[in-house]
Parts: sequence; structure tokens; C-alpha cells
Amino acid sequence: MEEDEFLAYNDRIEAIREQEFPMLQDSVYLDHAGTTLYSKSLVDAFASEMVASLLGNPHSASASSQCTMSRIENIRHRVLRFFNADPSQFDLVFVANATAGIKLVSDAFRGFPEGFDYRYHQACHTSLVGVRQEAINSLCVESSDVDQWIRRGHHGPETASRSRPTLFAYPAQSNMDGRRYPLEWCQQLRKASMDAGCRVYSLLDAAAYAATSPLDLGNSETAPDFTVLSFYKIFGFPDLGGLIVKRDAASVFKQRRYFGGGTVEMVVCLKEQWHAPKTQCLHEALEDGTLPIHNIIALGSALDAHHKLYGSMADVASHTSSLARRMYEGLERMKHGSGEPVCVIYSNSSDDTKTGLGSGPVVTFNLRSRLGAWVSLAEFEKLSVLKSFHVRTGGLCNPGGVAAALGLEPWEMKQNLSAGFRCGSENDVMNGKPTGVIRVSLGAMSTLSDVDKFIDFIKEFYREEYQPPAGAYPESIVEDDKPNLIVNTLMVYPIKSCGGFRVPDDLPWAVRPEGLAWDREWCLVHQGTGLALSQKRYPQMALIRPLIDFSTGQLRISYHGPSSNTTQTEISVPLSVNPNLFQSADTLNVIESRVCGEGVSTLIYKSKYISAFFSDILGIPCTLARFPPGGSGKTMRHAKAHLQSHQTRSTQTPHHQTRPILQNGTQRRFPGIHTPPDSDSESERRILLSNESPILAITMSSLAALNQNIMTNGGSAICAETFRANIVIGPPSASPPISPEASAYSEDHWDALRIGTHDFKMLGACRRCHMVCINQETAIKSEEPFVTLAKTRRFDGKVFFGVHMCHIPAAAPNSEKAQWPTISVGNKVVVDPV
Repeated sequence: MEEDEFLAYNDRIEAIREQEFPMLQDSVYLDHAGTTLYSKSLVDAFASEMVASLLGNPHSASASSQCTMSRIENIRHRVLRFFNADPSQFDLVFVANATAGIKLVSDAFRGFPEGFDYRYHQACHTSLVGVRQEAINSLCVESSDVDQWIRRGHHGPETASRSRPTLFAYPAQSNMDGRRYPLEWCQQLRKASMDAGCRVYSLLDAAAYAATSPLDLGNSETAPDFTVLSFYKIFGFPDLGGLIVKRDAASVFKQRRYFGGGTVEMVVCLKEQWHAPKTQCLHEALEDGTLPIHNIIALGSALDAHHKLYGSMADVASHTSSLARRMYEGLERMKHGSGEPVCVIYSNSSDDTKTGLGSGPVVTFNLRSRLGAWVSLAEFEKLSVLKSFHVRTGGLCNPGGVAAALGLEPWEMKQNLSAGFRCGSENDVMNGKPTGVIRVSLGAMSTLSDVDKFIDFIKEFYREEYQPPAGAYPESIVEDDKPNLIVNTLMVYPIKSCGGFRVPDDLPWAVRPEGLAWDREWCLVHQGTGLALSQKRYPQMALIRPLIDFSTGQLRISYHGPSSNTTQTEISVPLSVNPNLFQSADTLNVIESRVCGEGVSTLIYKSKYISAFFSDILGIPCTLARFPPGGSGKTMRHAKAHLQSHQTRSTQTPHHQTRPILQNGTQRRFPGIHTPPDSDSESERRILLSNESPILAITMSSLAALNQNIMTNGGSAICAETFRANIVIGPPSASPPISPEASAYSEDHWDALRIGTHDFKMLGACRRCHMVCINQETAIKSEEPFVTLAKTRRFDGKVFFGVHMCHIPAAAPNSEKAQWPTISVGNKVVVDPV
């Protein structure tokens, strides 16, 4: 597609987006390799079809059933023609998705009496890798191994059994980096193996390739024996897959043992175990049970809508290739002020001709700081979500491709697993290497503006301009050694992720080893999974507000949001732990609760009245659970916040601090130190259901500095409650106002605090997620303050605000101070007391 044609085509796509994809609104969708978006035209056409047609079960003989069968066969024929596959030489089996098609082939090969050998390319999706569990022998191969296999006619030792069939699987296009692989391999291996007296079958994963490129099966001699694909990757809807079988290879399925309803002519059960499979059409013998008839009818609508909106698949391929080239070049050219690249790109350019195959519209990469540190994928996701970008990060279900790209050896991957890494873990840079990648993928409805917005986003937040001259050091500043501070506010959050309870000014509040009394002692758990619910997923939890009523000994819980399905406006539970209120631990169906990925044993309320209250508000099956202090084993958790050995301490530099260099390469406007990364190493400090530490504190001076930055950029100031801290520290109201520059972020380098007569140890900076963007009064989510924090408080790829701390017990254990430590609003705060 020439430049003028490309721009004209792009303008046409831009023109239809608002009407055809209203769900986008202000979002930039760049995860088409996961699934593309369905158009309004498709959904409208399908809805019209549903209300106009009477469709019965195709296994019946009624008119409606025969109508359904006729429609299905017509669509089956259309799909084969869409891929230029001659129906006399190929058959299409409808399956749930590409993985289901793979499993159908695997089940057939498993039925061979002598078993089968399996070879799969290292770029295979996990679903293809899993077939190895069914094989007698399996081997992961690289492209050079396949080329050698073609030359030799066999793969493996000369003594290997040649009577066993061999199945070779590979992707037409890697779902990880978009790299494409030769479609000719199928014919070349078939011919070479037959010359060597072997029989090799080919299984092609075309799910990623067919999404944006014309898959041509016009030559049955060169075509794969089995081709799997997912229609939702091409059309967005329906959720349906296909297995295209070359009829020459159909005999393989005679080995399949299982049969389902609709695939047999007769079944004998009594006295004999016998059945007669259907033989007229291959798909009849493989489509177990009733077909997803409505999805197949929707596929017909999808074919029509796709052609109407985008023209041919060749047009889509040309358009997405041009977009991918622009994305690749924009990211590749981006440099830090030091000249170092911002992105480490693992994909080839879409027009890379080294292999003659090019690459699909996928750009996979990682980000590095000016000094070469990898940017955490979890932190990248937090910011991209707030800026309304939809991308994919992690291992992408492509273990071989990701391991090869990142240079991860098997022992390293096993070590990472042993160290606690799991898919979706926030600790995604281990032993100096990332554990996953960032993937942006383009589709038929992608446009130039999508590409340019994403490149600008990376440039704004991850390109570091500042490069200090050789031998230069950040300037030193002088701070007040002992600022005049008090406790401005005390807050506890009895139910994790729900609203807070402000401690009255005149009420001394107990401090326990696990934190402030009653803080995060309850949580809401999903009744199906046991997962503790969070505002990040359910923002309306902010409107569920508990009140601790000591006069009645009750925790009173009310909902302050818009009217919900519940007729209850308030419920109460006792502050005391009454065993009769909870499900018995011996109950067989009790599901283990999970908090921050950690399995814990909670006390789950058995009252249906309580579960209905919360379930009606949130619209999901959930209930209240309790995690009282004083437990052991899975009824106890430990703090994760931890000071690093390289952290600058106030005892080392009591009067002078330096301005740190931020992740974006600028000197911070406000004094403080380079905040260290938080650590996942566990300590012996107990916590209840808080994420990391017993107590979280923020300072008013840091909040003022942050708000000053937000308002400079046209935003509105945020309140202290945004950060859900337990203790807010600031100057007395009668004190003269202090400029934020004087003491903002000084808490970064505090060692300890004395509040009233009690001592507290600082445990490190608090790593932030986009939950701070949820307004605690309205439950409305916005970009701030996380976007500004990402520019002013990002260190080592992570965003920080506030500090973790814990209480230090008094030295005299028999004193009243030790037995019942309390703090109050207005208590004097002394930094690093002598």
C-alpha cells in the first residue's frame, strides 16, 4: 500500500470508529493479538438475525432444526472459501477456540497404538507446548533444527522408531513478537520424511497470523495437515474457533477414542460395548454434542461486516503493516538524554526482509532507565491503565519465545518460581532480568493516532532527558533538624479496601503489634474464589463505610452510594469475636482466602443477611470475613516493607540531604533522598490484612508539594484520605505556614519517630498503585495523583508516596505505657529522637 493509499485508508477507518466502536471512548486499544474489537454493525446484524430467525437444535428433524443445519453448512463453506480452501480437499470443524482444536488433534494422535513423536517450535503458544505430555518422545526445536530436519529427512537418532507417526507443530506467526515462519515447512517436511520412510504430520497455529493477514490454503499440496485458528481474533465476535483438516490426513481421527453426542450412527450399551461413528463428513464425527449454533450464525454476520468495513484481508494486512512499521520506528528511535535507547525491542520490523517473511503487526519490547535498570511491568501497567492504554504484559503464554528473548535459562526460570514469582506478580524483575515483556499489537480498526499516542506516552513518562556532566554532584540543601510536627489525623480502615473511620480528636487510640487497633481486621471475600476484594477492581467499596461504635460494641457498616439492589442500608457485627457467627473450620466447602496472593485462614461470617448486603452492593457473590490479631500459621501474616542497606539514613547525614535524580532524569524540586525499592523479604513484624506493614504514614508537607505539582499542570488538589494512611503528620494549625520546599519528602530519610511517649521505627517507602486515583468520597476514578507521582516520585521504575512504620515496644514491660500503648490526634511528633 503506497503512502497516499495508506493515509486514505487510515482516514476511512478513523471516520467509522466513533460509530462502529463506541465502547472505545477515549481508550487506545493495542491488544489485538489477544482479541480484536467487534463492530456495532456486526452486533446489530447478529441481533437482527436472532429476532428474525427460528433456529432449532440441528440434531432434530423439525423445520427450525433443518434450517439451522442448512445455515451452519453454508457458513462452514463460506469460511473455507475465506481461507481459499477447496471444500473437496479440506473440512472445517467448529471448536471453542484454537486450543480446543489443538486438543482435538492431540487426542487423535494419542490413540495410535504405538504412540507418536512430537516436535514443536520454540515460538509455540503454551497450548501447543502442552501436547508434549501426550507423546512418547517430544523435542522443542529452533528454526535451524527444522531446516536440518528437512535436509536429513528425519529428526532424532537413527535408531528412533520410524513406524511411529510424528506430529510437528509451529505458529505461522509468533503471538509473542510477531515473527513469521515459513508456511512451506509443511510440504518440505512431508516430502523429506516420506523419502526417508517416515510419516510427519503438520499442525499449524494460524490464530495470530490469520487475524490480520490472508491465510491462503489454495494449494492442498503445500497446506498443513491441521490448521487451528480463533475467529474472535479476526472479527472480535463470536467466541469461536476452527480446525481446518486436510482430507488426506483425516484418517488420523480414526484413532480418536472418545465420542460424543451427534458423532455416532449407533451405540450399543447393554451386553456389548460397541458404536458406529459417522463417516459421511469428517466434521460430523468430531463435533461432539450440540454445536454452538448461535456463535456459528454470528460468524456469518462477522464475515459480512468485516468485508463491508475493511475490504479484503490484503487491505487489512497492508494497513496494519504500515502502522506496525511506524510503531517500531518510533520506539526504536527514542533515546534517553545519555543516548541510550529507551526500549529494548524483541520484534523484527514489519518489513524486515532478512528471512523474506517479514513480521506481523506486533511490537514487543521492554523499557530501561537512563542507567540501564529494567522498568517493572507491573509499574508500567499501572500507568498505562490510568492513561487508558490497553496492552498486554508478562509471559504472553509463550514460554519458549519469552525465554529466548530475555535470555532466561531453565534453571533461572525454576529459581524464579521457587523465589515466589508467578504470572502477574509485581516482583517481575528478578536477578537482574525481566520475567516478561510488553506487547503492543495492531488490528484492522487501529489507526495512526493510536500509534502516535502510545509513542508520546512512552516519551512523556519513560524517556529521561537529564544527563549530569562528569564529576558533577547534586546540590546540597540545609533542613531544619527538628521540625515542629504533630499528629494531624488518625485513620483506621476496619474493612480492607472499604471506607475509613476517622479517630475522634479526644480519643486515645490503641497501638497493637499488628498496627492501630481495628485496622484492616475485616475484609470482603469472593464466595467463589476466596479472593479478598479490592477497590482497584471494585471502586464502589470506598462507599462502604464502617463506624466503630464502642458504646454498643458493634462495627456498624453502611453504604453511601447510589441506590443498589439491597433494601438494607446498614448492618452491624460485634467487635468481639463470637465463634458462633462464623463458618466452622471443619466445613468441607470452606475455601481458603487469598490476600495479596497469599493464602490465609480467615473467619467467614455465615449469615446470609450479611453476604446479601455486600453482594447486592457490589453485584458479585461476596461476604464478610475476619482476621483477628494473635493468630499463628495461616491466621498470621508478616510485614514485607523493609529498609535496604544502601538507603541513606538521617544518622549518616544529619544536616544535609541531596536532591535525588528522578527516574525521568530531572532533579526533584523538593528535598529528600533516592527512595529505595521496596523489598519482598519478610520480617517477623506481624500485620493483619494491610498490604505491607503495620502502619502507614504521610506528611502534610509532602502532600502540599504533590498538590502544587498537580495544580501547576491544571489539576485539582487531592486530599490526604486519598492515600488511605493511618497517620497524617504535619505542623500544628497555629504554627506559621511552611513552604513545601522546606520539608517535603523528608520522611524518606527518617529513621524513627516518637509520637507522644511512644517510639516507632520507619520501615521504608510505600510503593503506590493506581488505587490512589479513586476518590474516597465519590468512588470516581481519575488519573491523578498517580500520573504526577509517576513524574515526580518514580525511582527504580516504582512510584512511592508515604512511609511504612511499626511500633517499638517500651523497654519496661511492666509499665502502663508498655501494656496499653495509645496515641492521639495532636500528639507531638519528634523525628529521630535521641
